Amino acid sequence: MSLTLGMTGMDPATENELKAAFEQANARLSRRWRLLPEADADHVVVDMDSMYGPMSWLRLHAAGKKVVGLTTARRSQTDFHLLRPFDADAVAALLQEIAEGVPAAAEPAGMAPSPVPQDQLREEHPQPADEESRAPGPVPGKPASEAAATLKPATIAPPAPPRERTLADWLAPGALSSRVRFSRNGEAAIYIDPVAREYYGPAALKPLAGYFTGAAAEADFDPVEGAGWDGGIATLGAAQPLARLQWYGGLLAGGGSLLPGFDPAGRYKLSKWPQTEREYPKHFRIATAMMKGPATLEEIAGASGVPLADVTDFVNASLATGYAENVPDEPTEPTEPGKSGLFGRRKK
Repeated sequence: MSLTLGMTGMDPATENELKAAFEQANARLSRRWRLLPEADADHVVVDMDSMYGPMSWLRLHAAGKKVVGLTTARRSQTDFHLLRPFDADAVAALLQEIAEGVPAAAEPAGMAPSPVPQDQLREEHPQPADEESRAPGPVPGKPASEAAATLKPATIAPPAPPRERTLADWLAPGALSSRVRFSRNGEAAIYIDPVAREYYGPAALKPLAGYFTGAAAEADFDPVEGAGWDGGIATLGAAQPLARLQWYGGLLAGGGSLLPGFDPAGRYKLSKWPQTEREYPKHFRIATAMMKGPATLEEIAGASGVPLADVTDFVNASLATGYAENVPDEPTEPTEPGKSGLFGRRKK
């Protein structure tokens, strides 16, 4: 593995802060590290406090990446741990810890290590002045047209812009540390207790759809304690599990499409029976179909008689709350030689 680092699943402010800390830390370490897009980096920092954090970790882990969990929790199931809040000292310690476990690349005897791109002189990688200079030359033994097609430069897609943090991200364990009142654009307030993992608000979920639309800034959460808390929740009824809001955020997140990092053609199953909502009577049929065993989204839709988009949203909600999981395909058992045909069936 190389000393390369990527970042994913965090809001723009966190990503900018982490990049600044990385630059300072990397300067202290003789700029041994390179910052790359998530797909190209061997080590990736994941915001485990966001709604998509655990799912990103599973996806990256399956892809062979080493994952750094950025979280307020004191422990993390990821390969490495970066405690929030962080600074350049913490990032430097993390990079040093990772580097100690990465074997140095072998170099031929008597040769110096190859320079990384930022150490090269401009003359070592000149840019062509025009399109004509980029055109590939003829390849011996091939027609010019075929050679041009073979040597056509690859197109590199720019990395996707960082996603803004939504209310669903703030509901993940560790994202909030104390009781708050969430209100935005004149909406009725929701009172959230992240320690007890409870909230106070409307009994129905559908009236809360607007709360999950658009970005949710830290300024939208007002700390509330004591008499202010007691007075605020007095008319809102009994406490409700915060996982219910997380589930609803996951239900709305994809808009009929599977959440990023999951295969639309993959097979999914419920690991335990979820709390179905009266507002969504079709979900009972979907859950019943999923409890029978791993199946694709289309198979679940066919078995339940529910439209594919509704099935996908339900799977998203179940993935976000840990009720569902992606089941990889089992390898096909090879056929043993000598077991087929007339002579293969004869008893010895």
